[in-house]
Amino acid sequence: MKMYILVRDDVPLGFAMVAVAHASLAAYLQFQDRPEVKAWLAGPFFKAVCVVNAKEFANAKQVPDHVVLTESALNHQEVAIAFCPRAEWPKMFRFLKLYREAPVSKNVLPID
Repeated sequence: MKMYILVRDDVPLGFAMVAVAHASLAAYLQFQDRPEVKAWLAGPFFKAVCVVNAKEFANAKQVPDHVVLTESALNHQEVAIAFCPRAEWPKMFRFLKLYREAPVSKNVLPID
């Protein structure tokens, strides 16, 4: 069982860190009564945090059982998406890049 959290590559690192924390909690709160979440919590509850571009983010929103996070400091832009834990994932998730360091992007969201 694994939870995926996807963060847009144009989100500044500090906001991305906050988004991941909020995404994890938001997904838990949204889906806490589901059997998948109970099974996930009973075992090692794995999470994968991936960095995605705008197209990957839009495609991921088509996968059911997710929560989209916005950031008020970035004009309420969508910054992350968290999915209910599950054992089987759509094929596209195998090709996502793990978030290992600050992504390099020319299209960084402005901070107001």
